[in-house]
Amino acid sequence: MQDYEGVTAFLGEWGPFQRLIFFLLSASIVPNGFTGLSIVFLAGAPEHRCRLPPSANLSREWLNASIPREVQGGREGPSRCRRYRLESLANFSALGLQPGRDVDLSQLEQETCLDGWEYSRELYLSTIVTEWNLVCDDDWKAPLTASLFFVGVLVGSFISGQLSDKFGRKKVLFATLGVQTGFSFLQVFSTSWEMFSVLFVIVGMGQISNYVAAFVLGTEILGKTVRIIFCTLGVCIFYAVGYMLLPLFAYFIRDWRMLLLALTLPGLLCIPLWWVVPESPRWLISQGRVQEAEIIIRKAANTNGITAPDVIFDPMEEMTSQKQETHNILDLVRTKNIRFVTIMSVIIWMIISVGYFGLSLDTPNLHGDAYINCFLSAVIEVPAYIIAWVLLRNLPRRYSMAAALFLGGCILLFIQLVPPHLHILSIILVMLGKFGITSSFSMVYVYTAELYPTVVRNMGVGASSMASRLGSILSPYFVYLGVYDRFLPYILMGSLTVLTGILTLFLPESYGTPLPDTIEQMLRVKGLKDRQTSNSTRISKDEEESPVILKSTAF
Repeated sequence: MQDYEGVTAFLGEWGPFQRLIFFLLSASIVPNGFTGLSIVFLAGAPEHRCRLPPSANLSREWLNASIPREVQGGREGPSRCRRYRLESLANFSALGLQPGRDVDLSQLEQETCLDGWEYSRELYLSTIVTEWNLVCDDDWKAPLTASLFFVGVLVGSFISGQLSDKFGRKKVLFATLGVQTGFSFLQVFSTSWEMFSVLFVIVGMGQISNYVAAFVLGTEILGKTVRIIFCTLGVCIFYAVGYMLLPLFAYFIRDWRMLLLALTLPGLLCIPLWWVVPESPRWLISQGRVQEAEIIIRKAANTNGITAPDVIFDPMEEMTSQKQETHNILDLVRTKNIRFVTIMSVIIWMIISVGYFGLSLDTPNLHGDAYINCFLSAVIEVPAYIIAWVLLRNLPRRYSMAAALFLGGCILLFIQLVPPHLHILSIILVMLGKFGITSSFSMVYVYTAELYPTVVRNMGVGASSMASRLGSILSPYFVYLGVYDRFLPYILMGSLTVLTGILTLFLPESYGTPLPDTIEQMLRVKGLKDRQTSNSTRISKDEEESPVILKSTAF
């Protein structure tokens, strides 16, 4: 294909048209911010204890002593899942015996919560946990709900690219926005946990699909100098804005059905964008619909107050389409060098995802107000994205990412050493840990894309992204381990993050180097010896004179 950038250069880089597309597509990402992590409040688990039936004939003393005491998370409190056998308590009460004085409570037989549970309404009026009793023997269902959403994200990642390549970026963007909004609305009327979870899988599919479609549409419409800002700051910061809105909604709406409805309705605001956001001219040209692409470019020129040339895409008819060698997923492990890069990338992406989503989902378990903690977790992402952008522009990738990972991992490991009464310090350390992991998450996209050659770059980043989805599926269960030991999730996530930082140092440095086009031109991993000819390792003279560096051209 002829140089599309050169043909459309007369539009400029940052005119009214580009600004409109930048902010509208970024704004379409906002609902993803609160949809992706809404489970934090929808599946909130308040304090609970066994319910006693109204027919229980117990004295006030025995009512107060009916629940055994146990240590949970280092603090003693009433048991959440056990009570003393009701029949025995009724007999002691009828005989006038006093608990603790006449009866040794430690010797009494216990039973499960046969009559259900009583839930504290201090934090939530209702959640899916309180409505369907996802506690005690069924407490595994709450993290599974979050994992099922990420399963939908994984499936959506597979199909979104194929759909947008076949039907167009714009159609897929708005269709999947409709799927996300429509099925979220249906969730409001869920009658069972199973129904809620199945719908949540579909919502996850829609969420990632419209995210990817908006991302691709923006990168294809915007010019090369604006594209990197859109990819690293525009999309990410607007996602963080949506994340910040989540605790605000949840604070004022404590019922899960009304909260979900409130989070769903903003999706309707995207409907008018259909008449404003155009289809990708690049995609239209790839489909042979040159005339439609030209109409869009002329409208853009008119919006920017620029007179378009009489002929824009006529030379496209003569665009050279050299016959290229086809590649498949097996090429990601064909040589020792690319195999090492692929394995390392998969591990790094998966562990970073576990850390990011694990810390995001764990905010209700921190000391203090759950809503403020969630808001802080969202706010800390903004400086993290900005720092990542600055580092990507000015410093080597390998050391920047490793430093961010070491920062996040070491701080998480240090949390266990904080004295129990210093709650604020613990929260600060958690937020700093997330700052490091979020920064590395933002940088790993660019770094991975720079390591892979053009012929398999999309597959390489796609495989790494799939590993990230697997990490997000596992992350709720890292949080769940906090039931057994409050510091266990931080120890595991911190250790794995530090390990990932060490692994990053073994990858080749891509900063300031030309993007490789073939597998043979890939940067070499130190210590690996792979057979190759001098011709395949030598970068062409043209590339040396005009290097294409990802940080300034594409994302």
